[in-house]
Amino acid sequence: MLIDTHTHLYLPDFVSEDCPDGSEKAVDRAKATGVGHLILPNVDFTTVEPMRRLHDLRPEMTSVAMGFHPTEVGPSWREDLAHIMELIADGSGFVAVGEIGMDLYWDRTYEEQQMQMFEAQVRRAFELRLPVIIHCREALPQTLEVLQGVMRDCPSDLMPGVMHSFGGTEEDIEAVRRVGDFYFGINGIVTFKNSRLRDVLPSIGLDRILLETDSPYLAPVPHRGKRNESSFLPHVASYVGDALGVKTESVAEATTKNACDLFSLKI
Repeated sequence: MLIDTHTHLYLPDFVSEDCPDGSEKAVDRAKATGVGHLILPNVDFTTVEPMRRLHDLRPEMTSVAMGFHPTEVGPSWREDLAHIMELIADGSGFVAVGEIGMDLYWDRTYEEQQMQMFEAQVRRAFELRLPVIIHCREALPQTLEVLQGVMRDCPSDLMPGVMHSFGGTEEDIEAVRRVGDFYFGINGIVTFKNSRLRDVLPSIGLDRILLETDSPYLAPVPHRGKRNESSFLPHVASYVGDALGVKTESVAEATTKNACDLFSLKI
């Protein structure tokens, strides 16, 4: 069995007038390819209800995480922060706080506000003893700064979490490991022709890899350029196995254990 630890099958990309139940069908297609469980991280306030609805329709196949994506941080960030903290509340029903983090790829206007929202959500996750699902794009120094600040106040424990859609270097891996008990989310990027990610997988190690799709984005080869979905996860597992010189079955076993350990899944 495989676990897709990061997928947004609840987004409008999967729903149309001709296929109003497209999200549910995408979950079923994933199940048919051997993907036994899906983790659905939130994006913003418009995605909360669709995410919860899909989870309610397929509770045996899905788990949810609550958080506010960094690219959605804007002028109303203070109000948005208060609202997302209310939604996270006591953490009941969530396996993680996410998708949270830093993204300075498109725009640096709200860099400071992103950092403040990120820090607040990390601290709440730590209080609730929930792992974090971190989005980090062109912002590793800022991401590490936030995590280091939280850890200085909580020196007795390590922050558990996953660096979602990881695509960094061996040096980045070491820097991340110094600030927390982190796994690394590997998705379709590992299958891209010019990707260097395969070269650093041995430095991560199979015991620290989580498989993900980030659907509907980053479709793996041979589906690159198409809408991604969780049923494509076996392609990612196969490429990871080739890079590490192990069978796909070993990848599935190890990464499923990793996901169950991090997110406290009982499946």
